[in-house]
Amino acid sequence: MSRVGRQAVSIPSGVSVEVAGQICTAKGKLGQLSFVLPRGIEAKVADGTIVVNQLKETKILRAMWGTARNRLHNLVQGVAQGYVREIEINGVGFRAQVQGKEAVFQIGYSHEVRYPIPAGIKITCPDQTHVRVEGMDKHRVGQTAAEIRGLRLPEPYKGKGIQYVGEKIRRKEGKKK
Repeated sequence: MSRVGRQAVSIPSGVSVEVAGQICTAKGKLGQLSFVLPRGIEAKVADGTIVVNQLKETKILRAMWGTARNRLHNLVQGVAQGYVREIEINGVGFRAQVQGKEAVFQIGYSHEVRYPIPAGIKITCPDQTHVRVEGMDKHRVGQTAAEIRGLRLPEPYKGKGIQYVGEKIRRKEGKKK
């Protein structure tokens, strides 16, 4: 039995959740998101919580039960608070800035790298070496941050590149004389 699936999702104030068949829709101060439940999983809203149940007992439904519950939790948290992923840029001359609907990175290539900002995502640069990715959808925020990190992965010798704030990069020792 899923330990995660059994837990009810609490709905914070200012958020309304509607379940119509297999479609769950959450509305909050940041906007509206929806999620289609897998077949065999049902959700009910009662007393300020969402309860997720499986209709049959199968191996696949047991696996999807906890996943569906966590997706609903991310939905509710996203429309209430949103998600943030912070990135830092290390390297001499490496910097980032936002120009209109593009993030422009100078990260050691002979040209600057332009990254178009996806719809529903807000990218800001508090300073030249930090990038802040914000949005309602946890998956899209994480995917955007991963794509930005992939523009210049951190290298193990000097640590130059793009990494998440708080990420530990395993450093290697250089050549011995």
